[in-house]
Amino acid sequence: MPPVSTTTTTQTRPNQGQSGSPGLQVVDPTSGSAVPLPASAAGKKGERAGNFIVVPGSDDAQSLTVVDNRTNKIYQIKIENGSVAALDFTKIKTADGPGLRLYDPGFQNTAVAQSRITFIDGDAGILQYRGYDIEDLAEKSNFIEVSYLLIYGELPNKAQYSQFHHEIMHHTFVHLQLAELMKSFNYDAHPMGMFISGMSAMSTFHPEANPALVNNDMYVEDPRVRNKQIFRLLGKSPTLAAYAYRHRIGRPYNQPRNDLSYTANFLYMMDRLSEDEYEPHPVLVKALDILFILHADHELNCSTAAMRHIGSSHVDPYSAVAGASAALYGPLHGGANEAVLRMLEGIGSVANVIPFLEQVKNREKKLMGFGHRVYKNYDPRARIIRRVAYEVFEVCGREPLIEVAIALEKAALADDFFVQRKLYPNVDFYSGLIYKAMGFPTDFFPVLFAIPRVAGWLAHWKEACEDPKGKIWRPRQIYLGEGKRSYVPLDHRSEGRNAADDMEVLQTVQSRQISKRSKVATHKNFRSSL
Repeated sequence: MPPVSTTTTTQTRPNQGQSGSPGLQVVDPTSGSAVPLPASAAGKKGERAGNFIVVPGSDDAQSLTVVDNRTNKIYQIKIENGSVAALDFTKIKTADGPGLRLYDPGFQNTAVAQSRITFIDGDAGILQYRGYDIEDLAEKSNFIEVSYLLIYGELPNKAQYSQFHHEIMHHTFVHLQLAELMKSFNYDAHPMGMFISGMSAMSTFHPEANPALVNNDMYVEDPRVRNKQIFRLLGKSPTLAAYAYRHRIGRPYNQPRNDLSYTANFLYMMDRLSEDEYEPHPVLVKALDILFILHADHELNCSTAAMRHIGSSHVDPYSAVAGASAALYGPLHGGANEAVLRMLEGIGSVANVIPFLEQVKNREKKLMGFGHRVYKNYDPRARIIRRVAYEVFEVCGREPLIEVAIALEKAALADDFFVQRKLYPNVDFYSGLIYKAMGFPTDFFPVLFAIPRVAGWLAHWKEACEDPKGKIWRPRQIYLGEGKRSYVPLDHRSEGRNAADDMEVLQTVQSRQISKRSKVATHKNFRSSL
């Protein structure tokens, strides 16, 4: 993309300015009309007196015209699908400098993939999977069918659905040694840490699925190999999650039942003790199925971007899902509904809602479960979850915090402070209340998020594998560090003002208290590393 020439047939002629000093006018040679140039901004930082440039038009309406004020060169950049190619900006450079880079911390306005999976209109509050409104899917479909839709692009016919369901439910068992690995965790291990570890370890039980051992491009070349791992991951994810839950409460693991539905089997593995013909309540099965649909995908969020990023190296999908699960583990992502629950518990009662919102406006408290990076309207998933919550309450009993949540939502949406900032309830606002009402511990919430999101991760992984333009992801940086320095031997380096200053950079926290007995015991050559 060479710079556009600034040569033009537009004429310039002297013009008498208001102060009587000569100026310039740009004259249209066809009509003879003249447009006075703006007054010179000489003296301002970065500007030069008397300089102007005529920007030529373009025959391509779908393009940008960019003026590099450092060189006075003009560039035309193609617009395609509402975006521009970042590499086009690398050609905008000075004679001795590198091309421009686009700085976007947090990927706030950077598209790193072209996808056909999920559409979000944040201003209108629309969420669609493959063109289907999330409201329709939550009301009429089920998680297995939605997983097929996300991964393969269309709703399945009867034969496809039957086969897909069969494959998933017959890939629910995990290797005995993997079950033993799950048992080896400490009794109070976080279930999400167990889930991530189990998922990562799963790759070692399927060496034929490891590109490093078989073929670097095996997932790009063979859809049958991709399908095998899709069936395994969808089938075994609830099993690992249930094992993590049972381990936490000190109960033996239940083996999967492939005669149950996807969510019914999950609840069975979690809750059955020794009862014969144990059947989870159908309302809870349906509620969890709807929640799984709502959490199945949400475009390129943090964890899905991690899945694509890790998968771009052509690593096995088990390792990629483990990495995506780790991203989901973070409190700013999969742990958000737990934060909502803690906030509601802190508010305590309806009477404290207004004082709490005043504290939020004074930046003394944080309002969790409101607002979203994408949505500038009511999150469509939140409406669905609110309805499902009451169905769960009919079975499990009313969750007292629901009154606080409703009052908080009503007060916030009636307050211009929050409305003007487009802070509407999101999916996390009510989902934690449902999980709490169903008896799930709060630290299990991210696992409940991860199980359905595996379907979305696999859809993006498959799409990336099939992309002929696919490359390993390698973002660039803007280096702000030191210039070239010479190495100084240790004995010649300067000391700080005192020992405390020298060690400040290495300060840490003590993770375990040393007992009083150890503090008074006699010993030698002992350094505590607790």
